[in-house]
Amino acid sequence: MTTDNPGVILPADLVPDPGQGYWSYQEYAALTDEKQSYEIMDGVLLMPPSPNPVHQSITGKIYLYLTQHVETAGSGRVYMAPLDVELSPKRVFQPNVFVLFNESLGKITASHIVGAPDLVVEVTSPGTAAYDRLSKWKAYAEAGVREYWIVNSLMQSIEILSLKSQDYESQGIFRGKDAVLSPLIPGIRTVRVEQFFV
Repeated sequence: MTTDNPGVILPADLVPDPGQGYWSYQEYAALTDEKQSYEIMDGVLLMPPSPNPVHQSITGKIYLYLTQHVETAGSGRVYMAPLDVELSPKRVFQPNVFVLFNESLGKITASHIVGAPDLVVEVTSPGTAAYDRLSKWKAYAEAGVREYWIVNSLMQSIEILSLKSQDYESQGIFRGKDAVLSPLIPGIRTVRVEQFFV
């Protein structure tokens, strides 16, 4: 069921079955509305806003650079939305960009990813920033995502978070000519943050 989305995460309360709080990947996968993207947070079906051109440009550049430093190096695979990631039966997201290293490739199924990616990138907007920083932060940490990038499209910055003792520790907020200091992908340190935002 497609609705005009004002740029914020909305509960999909008009989708009737099985009811909010009871959604799992099985019911989610049976949805037939191809025009609307959905996610599940703790059994609640959500409708993220459609991305705008700036969001898509940043996402595409991050995907390109990560592909060059991961796939070209033969160390894993890089994916971008829309592709379902089932962190748990009642938590299903479509991260903007994510990485599976070779040791995690067994999480790939014919239809989606089952389990935590090694690295996840979310490009925020004013309407999604709190969701990405609070709800998704917690969900990704609990699932064991080893590194989480929060990309602020307005501030043109990237915060890199590393998983330590089941929570994230910030490695810093990087802007402009700062290098991308990813502990998991050290080769990407040759890339300047500003290159994602031009």
